[in-house]
Amino acid sequence: MSTSKNDFGYKLSDAVIRGFLSLMLKLPYDTRMNTVAWLADHVLAPLSGNRRRIRANLDLAMPELSTADREKIVHEVAQSMGRMLMETYSGKEFQERAAAAKIEGPGNAVLEQAHKDGKAALLVTGHFGNYLAVRGSFLSRGMPIGVLYKRMSNPFFNEHYVAAMADFGEPMFERGRRGMSNMLKHLRGGWFVGIVHDQRINEAPIYDFMGKPARTAESAAELALKYKVDLVPCYGIRQPDGSFVIETEAPIPHTNAQEMTQRLNDSLEAIVRRHPGQWMWTHNRWRDAGNDTDEDRARGN
Repeated sequence: MSTSKNDFGYKLSDAVIRGFLSLMLKLPYDTRMNTVAWLADHVLAPLSGNRRRIRANLDLAMPELSTADREKIVHEVAQSMGRMLMETYSGKEFQERAAAAKIEGPGNAVLEQAHKDGKAALLVTGHFGNYLAVRGSFLSRGMPIGVLYKRMSNPFFNEHYVAAMADFGEPMFERGRRGMSNMLKHLRGGWFVGIVHDQRINEAPIYDFMGKPARTAESAAELALKYKVDLVPCYGIRQPDGSFVIETEAPIPHTNAQEMTQRLNDSLEAIVRRHPGQWMWTHNRWRDAGNDTDEDRARGN
């Protein structure tokens, strides 16, 4: 009985989401993005509690902000998250913008040479700007990036969400033992793999991020060392006109997993401080790592 109730709820929520997406996709691209950004900011963010979570994280990691600057970022974050959702479902239209994105930084030449030589590489990013712009940019140049993803709890939503993400490069590996095994085969085969590095992982070691302790997985650095591949931070930076700049940094030098992991955190921190409104501040990034506000933040979520 409980399973059927869950299925009904999942189907109902997915039907609402599908209807909303279908309606938005009928709008011209720029109108679509602006509409979803407004709804995410003025409807979804306050209803979901996202505004509270964003403020709490900003107060913890960037306490120097004035109230006005903090509130400006709160709105920018919600808008960016709304745009990213709609960009994911905009397929060819968004892919065209990703293909046209300006590419900057020394990592691009390194990755192009690796692809030419048939060598694998790890491209590391965060929930910043739109990492699909990075995948779309490389896909448009014949360099697809395989990624590991986490299955959504709603199986009906998961089906079309994964299909939408696959438009920006395949293969897609579902998180789990089998998916990890297939991802490693892909990497050993000389292909690119993308990793989103900024999620809090329970029981992971503690590293500094934004001046505060944060649990951070060492897996990206460990893979780079084990398979002797370049570890390249890459970011899709959203521009005011809706376009993107793909920033590719120099590969993280191979030293040890601990030093390399901290350098990945430092890389993301630098770009978040440059564009704080483009990072997903809704994550519980600093929870359970010894920060003073952990208990209050847990109750608030």
